[in-house]
Amino acid sequence: MARNSVTETDLPLFAAESRKFLTISELNELIKSALEKRFDALWVAGEISNFKAAPSGHCYFTLKDDKSQMSAVMFRRQGSLLRFTPENGMAVLCFGRVSVYTVRGDLQFCVDDMEPQGQGALALAFEQLKKKLAAEGLFAPERKRELPFLPRTIGLVTSDKGAALHDMLRIIRDRYPDRCVVIRPVKVQGDGAAREIAEAIADMNRLGTIDVMIVGRGGGSLEDLWAFNEEVVARAIYHSEVPVVSAVGHEIDFTIADFVADRRAPTPTAAAEMILPRKADLAEQLLTLDEQLVKNIQFNLSMLRDAIAGLTRRIADPGRKLRENQQRLDELSVDLMRRFQEKLRQFKDRLAQGAGRLGALSPLAVLDRGYSITHKLPEERIVKDTASLQIGDRLRVTFAQGKALCRVEEKE
Repeated sequence: MARNSVTETDLPLFAAESRKFLTISELNELIKSALEKRFDALWVAGEISNFKAAPSGHCYFTLKDDKSQMSAVMFRRQGSLLRFTPENGMAVLCFGRVSVYTVRGDLQFCVDDMEPQGQGALALAFEQLKKKLAAEGLFAPERKRELPFLPRTIGLVTSDKGAALHDMLRIIRDRYPDRCVVIRPVKVQGDGAAREIAEAIADMNRLGTIDVMIVGRGGGSLEDLWAFNEEVVARAIYHSEVPVVSAVGHEIDFTIADFVADRRAPTPTAAAEMILPRKADLAEQLLTLDEQLVKNIQFNLSMLRDAIAGLTRRIADPGRKLRENQQRLDELSVDLMRRFQEKLRQFKDRLAQGAGRLGALSPLAVLDRGYSITHKLPEERIVKDTASLQIGDRLRVTFAQGKALCRVEEKE
């Protein structure tokens, strides 16, 4: 064929005799299929932003680095398997595939699994749940209750196949064989274990006869102990009316259940020892308390003896105090009499002065100088001028010495 010849395949599509058109949906499906075959399983690293959990349970977010970004989606089924909650700004490793959302032709990364960078998913989930429940007050010390002393009925929520149950039963039988023990077997690891543990705690409360409850299991890895880090178990312990002792793993293991429970025991064996102390230990405590009580009584008696001795010294000669008070009374009596006489003299002087001033104003003093006072009878009205008199009126005239009755015969 000549180099400059033109074949049918070189012609534009619309010029071909056998025309074939793709719809946009078909084109997006082809692209999607090609991408998913080429990038069907890979890990990518990035930072989460614009995270949004839809009501459907699907999670939509953006994965980005310092130069680029890509839309991502994690569907409900895969998201429900995550141990932690993705958050904006979290650096993660995502496993999945590249695909196309054909409705809009958007390129997106479909995430099947996710791990936080620099920290395991379980460790991150532990810290997230711990922070959440602490903010709600589930760990508050003031809500924790005292364990009953020598409980009669003990509830055990644990596996019936593990060594933890046998260790606790051995301690209880050795120390107090008359105690009643109620065992509620549960799965302590794996799928559904957390739900079984929560239901068992509720069952123990419904019995109404349990005095204290031990919830726990023997040691294991973080994954093995994870059922006791689930929120459903934490809330079941929080709502329990029966005091709960958490006994999960070994002494170095800490779970969310430990923080919510009324008491934490480092091991299941230690939990049994905690709720049922040895009789020898109790006897030793009683002896110590008895000795302390005797010491306190002796100390109080010594204090009382010292107080009585002090009082005795103070009242050794009651007559002396009486004589001192009598002497003081005599001094006060003399002083009181002196003050009284002085006040009486002052009153007499003031009375004499007042009498003198009153005498100078008295009409009798005027009479002594030769004047008289005339009253018209029978009205006893003082006569000041003759205008008020008539011939024949009767008068009484008062002199400095004596009185006289007169009749008016003439007036001027």
